[in-house]
Amino acid sequence: MSRIRTEEEKQAARRMTREKQKEDWLQQQEEKRSGHERYMKEAVKQAKKAAALGEVPIGCVIVQEGKIIGRGYNRRNTDKSTLAHAEIAAIRRASRAVGDWRLEDCALYVTLEPCQMCAGAIVQARIPEVFIGCMNPKAGCAGSVYNLLEEPAFNHQAQVFRGLLEEECSQLMKGFFKDLRLRTGRERQETAKTEGRRETAKTEGRQETES
Repeated sequence: MSRIRTEEEKQAARRMTREKQKEDWLQQQEEKRSGHERYMKEAVKQAKKAAALGEVPIGCVIVQEGKIIGRGYNRRNTDKSTLAHAEIAAIRRASRAVGDWRLEDCALYVTLEPCQMCAGAIVQARIPEVFIGCMNPKAGCAGSVYNLLEEPAFNHQAQVFRGLLEEECSQLMKGFFKDLRLRTGRERQETAKTEGRRETAKTEGRQETES
């Protein structure tokens, strides 16, 4: 007579099954990397649109049956909206395209690891597959700070592939912030020069008045 497994043993067995399924899926996607990179390149194009507006360069596309049905890029400062993230814009467009809030047969490609808001929206939209360019150690919620996308307590988990065109996506971010620092430095120098000229003019004016 076989022994009845304890609840802890059942949970451990389920975890092992999930881990095996995850490993198998990742291996399958690795074999299809060239195809996935094609879609990530489209997400990079979206990110460059954000950079052209002076926004942090984050881009996203959503694919259904080999066709891009949603595109989005970061417009938070441009739109003055906390919600104007690349993933949210892409999800809205994809939902309009399919006529449903559920995106259960879609894959999402994003250049930067999603934040907590966007990761939550991905879970809510039931998107089953997420492909990430580079990780976001300070605010990412697909494994860096937290992993909302694969949280077993939720009623939906996404399969996550990380590091797709990682170098290109990372360089896009680094280049943006390098330019931003240089631009900010120049603006501070110009401000300092302007303030210096004003102070000089004030001093000279006082001296002329006193004489």
